[in-house]
Amino acid sequence: MSEREKHIQHLFTAELQFRFASAVRIATTMKLQPLDLPMEWTHGLHRVTYEEIALRQDQADYAASHLQRSATYLMAVAIKDAIRAVVPDPKTSPVPNIRASYQIARLIRNAFAHDPFSPTWSIDPDCRGQVFAIPDVISLDTTNLHGVTFDWRHYGGLLAMFRFCRFVRTQIMKEEIPPRKVVPIPQERYIQQGDLILRKVNEIPPDAVPVEFEELPDGSIPLGGGYTLHPSDKK
Repeated sequence: MSEREKHIQHLFTAELQFRFASAVRIATTMKLQPLDLPMEWTHGLHRVTYEEIALRQDQADYAASHLQRSATYLMAVAIKDAIRAVVPDPKTSPVPNIRASYQIARLIRNAFAHDPFSPTWSIDPDCRGQVFAIPDVISLDTTNLHGVTFDWRHYGGLLAMFRFCRFVRTQIMKEEIPPRKVVPIPQERYIQQGDLILRKVNEIPPDAVPVEFEELPDGSIPLGGGYTLHPSDKK
């Protein structure tokens, strides 16, 4: 396996982990993800019991969100390493998309590496006050970001990283992705906007709890967290 092929595989592995973490997060939030662990687990010199490693539902929800976030960090690491493997000096590359890709991945990686649980931007002096962008994929404006707490709005968020990883695989690493095999349609239908997860149901569940709400002037219903529900006949 060549160095290029090895890094393409790493990029795909990082992407798969993100996709899997996203599935786990939805399943955990909807209480469909089993939280089973061994009653007794031995590995090497150590032994733990179920009571030591069992998860409560609230702990699983918290861990799932961080697992998904950590997966984006792994994609950034894989992207940075992959570009360095095929481009001699990506930081000064004359190709705008290569230079932007490397800097975005490197700066995101640095933010997490310094403090993975509370990442903070650490922008090099020669990268400050600049915009690194790949049109329709991801953009990072470093103006006044140095020392600022990491926020998804700075670079576009989880799906921007997913698209970014795909872009690097196909456009920089020149991977020819074959047609996808047929994926079974899930039994449950979900629509997600940001962190809001909606599940399609055929009827109101018998255990549903009525809630009091006040319609907004445009007829929409506030869902909390800045989200609103609009009638289907309105945009």
